[in-house]
Amino acid sequence: MVLLSGTGRTLRNLLDVTTSDNLPLEIVKVISTRRTVAGNDVARDAGIPLSIVRRRDMRTDDSFSNLIFQIVEYVEADLVVCAGFLSKLEVPDHYMGRVLNIHPSLLPLFGGKGFYGDAVHNAVLESGMRVSGCTVHFVDNAYDAGPIIAQRCVPVLPDDSVQSLAGRVFEQECSLYPEIITDVARGNIRMTSTGVQFSLDSASHNAGM
Repeated sequence: MVLLSGTGRTLRNLLDVTTSDNLPLEIVKVISTRRTVAGNDVARDAGIPLSIVRRRDMRTDDSFSNLIFQIVEYVEADLVVCAGFLSKLEVPDHYMGRVLNIHPSLLPLFGGKGFYGDAVHNAVLESGMRVSGCTVHFVDNAYDAGPIIAQRCVPVLPDDSVQSLAGRVFEQECSLYPEIITDVARGNIRMTSTGVQFSLDSASHNAGM
C-alpha cells in the first residue's frame, strides 16, 4: 500500500520500476490525505483502488492512524510505503518494521516536523552544506526518526537552486527506494529492537554513506 499527499511522482516511479524491472511488488491500494492532488490521478490512471483519508476530518493523530491501518489490514497489505505522505502516522506495534519512508535529506539532518519538500532543500542551501541526499528509513511514531536503512549522497553545487538540488536528490530516490522496498519485501532487511538487520542476500546500498 502507498500513502501520499501530493504529486504522486514517487508512486509513478514505483509503478514504472515495478513494471520495467519485473520487481516482485504489487501496489494493492493508495491512500491519499487530500482530495485534489495529482497523485490521486496517478493511482486512478493505473487502476489502483484509491481512498481519501483527510487528517483534518479526524480528531487526533491516533484516530487518523487507526483508520489508515484498518484499511491496510482490510486489503491485507504486507508493506506500507510512504510516498510524499505529509501527515503524522502512529504505527501499531504489529506493523513496526513494515512501514517505510524516504526523506529528501541525509537524516538526521534536516528532518522532523515541517521539513518536507522544498523546505528541506532550502534549509540545506542556507546551511552551507556541500553534500545532501536522500534517506530510506523505517517509520516509527516520531517524525523522520525511525531506524535508517540506507542513504545516497549528491553534491550541493555553488550555483544550486532549490529546484536543481531537489532534482538531483530525486534522481537518487528513484533508484534507491525501489531497491530497499524490494529487499524489505523479500525479508533481506528487517527492523530490530536495536536498529536494522541486513541478510547476506541483500544488495549493498551503502554508496554515498
